[in-house]
Amino acid sequence: MGSISDPPFMEAYKNLLEKREEMRNNNNPEVVVVVEECELPVIDLSQLEAREEKTREECKSQIARASEEWGFFQVVNHGISGDILKRLRWEEEKAFKEPFDVKTREENNYFSAGAYRWGSPTATCIKQLSWSEAFHIPLTDIIASNNNNNNIPTNNTLRSTMEQFASRVSKLAERIAEILAEKMGDKSSFIKENCLPDTCYMRLNRYPACPIRARCGDEIINGLMAHTDSDFLTILYQDHQVGGLQLVKDGKWIAVKPNPRALIVNIGDLFQAYSNGLYKSVYHRVVTNPISERFSTAYFFCPSNDTVIDSFTKPSLYRKFNFREYRQQVRHDVRTLGSKIGLPRFLLTHHHRHQP
Repeated sequence: MGSISDPPFMEAYKNLLEKREEMRNNNNPEVVVVVEECELPVIDLSQLEAREEKTREECKSQIARASEEWGFFQVVNHGISGDILKRLRWEEEKAFKEPFDVKTREENNYFSAGAYRWGSPTATCIKQLSWSEAFHIPLTDIIASNNNNNNIPTNNTLRSTMEQFASRVSKLAERIAEILAEKMGDKSSFIKENCLPDTCYMRLNRYPACPIRARCGDEIINGLMAHTDSDFLTILYQDHQVGGLQLVKDGKWIAVKPNPRALIVNIGDLFQAYSNGLYKSVYHRVVTNPISERFSTAYFFCPSNDTVIDSFTKPSLYRKFNFREYRQQVRHDVRTLGSKIGLPRFLLTHHHRHQP
């Protein structure tokens, strides 16, 4: 039974859940997917400050190799203190515990209009459901609150904690992006010039406990449906007690083992296109837990809408596009199909091939 802070998932998804139950009762077989748990590559960023050039270069090579082979990796000694991360989690939990009708107000106690989102209103089948809620906040909102913008609530410590986290994680994202560009031979400042704090954003996520999975067998209800990220890089601070993040590796779903010391970094669609497929933006999802809620904070390293993404090496797998066009195509596909298609929409015809 949900609390007054939970979105009305059961009511919103009633028809889809009933249809699913009907199919199960008609003896349609369910596909049971066995998911292995693994630890992502762990990279110690303190090695970037080593005296020996060989050590620094090996660390950079590890980052590039993980981005090519996994599209995901973990970083430790990343420069964001445990104190900031603990306070962020505490304040985030407090914000989500507000009653649902407070969170959905035009102006809630924390963020400007439109920041709060929940579920997946365009879902047409079970695999498109998202059993989650989120605050989606442009960094301009956080910066504006510290400049006493009268249109944005400022009377909470969540904002100041977020600002401390954002200022550090944005530098971390810049450093990793710079290394990845260098390792693919790009000596330009293209990413640094186009991915500025005012084009990036943060997303606070809560995945409430979902009783459906426990009641209806092995079919998974997603906290966040399978997708790739529409950015250059994502840096994730995830729950260390409750797992749930899974990614595709070698055609199989792999469960990511939580690491309390690490932040998770993953490659987004824009880096895959810019690197001409060298770095991989892989499908990932969050599965629900029948008993425990889960929290995470994601930082999305994005360019301005007018930034043109053109593959660094030739011949290019993808046609040129700007970020605005990419986002519009994603929104159109989600609205009309229920899910994102992403980069396959931008493959040049002679390179068209099946994407997982």
